[in-house]
Amino acid sequence: MFKRCQRLGAVVANGVHSTSGPNLQDPSQRIIFKMDPRRDRLTQRSYHEVTGDNICPSMVRGVDYVRDPRLNKGMAFTLEERQSLGIHGLIPPRFKSQEEQVKLCKENVERYQEDLNKYIYLVGLQDRNERLFYRLLSENVEQMMPLVYTPTVGLACQKFGLIYRRPRGLFITIHDKGHIYEMLRNWPEPDVRAIVVTDGERILGLGDLGSYGMGIPVGKLALYTALAGIKPHQCLPIQIDVGTNTQSLLDDPYYIGLKQKRVQGPEYDSFLEEFMQAVVRRYGQNTLIQFEDFGNHNAFRLLARYRDKYCTFNDDIQGTASVALAGLLASLRITKTKMAEQTFLFMGAGEASLGIATLLVNAMYKEGMARDEAASRIWLCDSRGLLVKGRNDIGGQKEIFAKEADQLTDFLEMVNLAKPTAIIGASAQFGAFNEKIIRRMAELNKRPVIFALSNPTSKAECTAESAYKFTDGRAIFASGSPFPDYIHNGKTFKPGQGNNAYIFPGVALGVIAAGVHHISDDVFLLAAKTLAHQVKESDLEVGRLYPPLQDIRKVSLVIAKAICEDAYHNGKRIKFKFFNKKKIVEEKLDGTSKSLRGYVKIFVLNSCM
Repeated sequence: MFKRCQRLGAVVANGVHSTSGPNLQDPSQRIIFKMDPRRDRLTQRSYHEVTGDNICPSMVRGVDYVRDPRLNKGMAFTLEERQSLGIHGLIPPRFKSQEEQVKLCKENVERYQEDLNKYIYLVGLQDRNERLFYRLLSENVEQMMPLVYTPTVGLACQKFGLIYRRPRGLFITIHDKGHIYEMLRNWPEPDVRAIVVTDGERILGLGDLGSYGMGIPVGKLALYTALAGIKPHQCLPIQIDVGTNTQSLLDDPYYIGLKQKRVQGPEYDSFLEEFMQAVVRRYGQNTLIQFEDFGNHNAFRLLARYRDKYCTFNDDIQGTASVALAGLLASLRITKTKMAEQTFLFMGAGEASLGIATLLVNAMYKEGMARDEAASRIWLCDSRGLLVKGRNDIGGQKEIFAKEADQLTDFLEMVNLAKPTAIIGASAQFGAFNEKIIRRMAELNKRPVIFALSNPTSKAECTAESAYKFTDGRAIFASGSPFPDYIHNGKTFKPGQGNNAYIFPGVALGVIAAGVHHISDDVFLLAAKTLAHQVKESDLEVGRLYPPLQDIRKVSLVIAKAICEDAYHNGKRIKFKFFNKKKIVEEKLDGTSKSLRGYVKIFVLNSCM
């Protein structure tokens, strides 16, 4: 019946009336056609009929191969291709391999002095030649990732109104309430596997940027493809626009979003509820939805509300926690100690800090420590000071970390009180870990652990130079944004960057490949342990707690494999539990990287024997 309806839909779409078969004027047949759950895929034309990997030659003109970024190969088209596709003469006569074009693009990027101009160039490349863009990014991760992601993406978001060139992703506003499903149908790709969505309220450490925050979902999904091999047409960036409370944006003549104060409360909640339901209706229950840069007051409660209903996670909470935990696990190999022996002091008690603290409790619990005892080894402070019992403004996630102690507001006094083995900054306060604090950490510990995780670089709690200089080279340092190498007493330190990009591409690939419906904290604990195991002794010797960035694609694949194995052994893949495993793997992994697809096929076949 579905195939017959599909043929009828195609006939109607082309304006041709069939002389045989079912009568479309028959109400019963119209109902059958209308109620088919796959009807969204019928009679839908995407841009130039290029839907995923499927190309309809009769609908694609020669010039489309030059204009469409998915089809364009630049000057890499062969003579036979140029003649057969009807583009001979539309591009210069020189034949250039993709390798030659990558080299040229890299040189063009290096010509620009300012990072924002480099970002604009790369966005332009993505808009005209997708294959070239992703190859350039994937082969030059260490050089290009800071340009398409942190720290440059923060500046790009701040200037988004000036540098906006071409639509990329969906903008859904509060005024579209009641019509979100129809708006999702406007997106030309029916096979979406991953969505990154933000409401722009807390972009990095920059605050409320409203619709300027669209640069974050776009950058994140570029890394999904470059670092995990997820096809770009299966990724959808979405900006939820409910207004902004930043007055400078409301006064900005170039601002691209709604010029109104943020909508909050029940209206906001019902809007998000409609969005989540519309995504599932349009793309399916196991569509991955990654929440990104929502305000603290919304992030935790939205995660709690939706984590057991949808395939979703919050990267600011869970992704940051996972990458930080991986760094802390790697640091234990340097200090020769156990996790249960550590004491942690956080500067900041927002999404990142609470996410890390919660995952630390889970990690210590898995090692046999009681949760209350694990929480007692974690100290947090917020803008009002140390979290202590008796404060009337502490609730929710913060409550379990409140201590029986005096109320302190000076971080150095907190260090003296808690005597931590590690201080972790996620406060977006540049220089908050000053010389006195760092030197005190060096007095308390032979190898003090100092994590300055705030992004972008201008918000980091301390620099790598300060950490190594004030501890006489004994610090175990990691940061959220990259810092240059530092030479101390003849030894070169290569600071590790605790970038979420080590985690979320691999997690996304594993979740999509395995068909996981709900993502628990155990997934991120597993990802952290897997990442820590990828750190070599040669990395630790130069002070790096994470693998080199050029190895990040390999790391993503290893994490995805681990998630697939865990999902299979623990029955998290509902489809695998009830249906033929081999068939499901071959069908569901069609959109993922070939190497993972081959691995999982072999793994499942072996497991079924």
